[in-house]
Amino acid sequence: MSSLNKGIDKAEVTLKWDPSPQGEPANDLDIIAATYLKDSVCGEPDYLVHFDQRSPDGTITLNRDSRTGQGFGVDEAMTLEFSRLADRYGRVVVGVAIQQRNGGRTFGDIANTVVRVLEGYDELAKDDFGAVAGSTAAVVAEFVRDDDGEWRFKSGVRGFGGDPEEFASWMGRRPAVG
Repeated sequence: MSSLNKGIDKAEVTLKWDPSPQGEPANDLDIIAATYLKDSVCGEPDYLVHFDQRSPDGTITLNRDSRTGQGFGVDEAMTLEFSRLADRYGRVVVGVAIQQRNGGRTFGDIANTVVRVLEGYDELAKDDFGAVAGSTAAVVAEFVRDDDGEWRFKSGVRGFGGDPEEFASWMGRRPAVG
């Protein structure tokens, strides 16, 4: 018997921030998505989608990528098409990482950061990274396939302060609560 509850078909994660003050190196933030198989929803992802990668099946797309935070509107945007994602996947974790080529930057060092998770026009979550200001990266959204095969959103921001190269592995270590 199928459920009468509709899950999430398609979501978008957007990110914006203010450019660095004149004369300072540019701040470069990146949205990253990690997909996990149903039988391995924690640990290493099956694949990643980020600034120079894409999902093999075209279901997760980075539509906009900024290296400076300059411009109008959102600086980064990623679309996740859950209705097209293969049945073998059970979890997708989305994070934001700060490029560290110009020194140890944290969210507290970057002005006016805002991440939003949207389903159509509905805002599922919005955060300014204030609770993780000392972090260099953070998980910002988790999507989990339920027993009926429907995708559900799990809110909550978890900060990460280690080596940026380790962030992708760290993202999937524990599932969202609730």
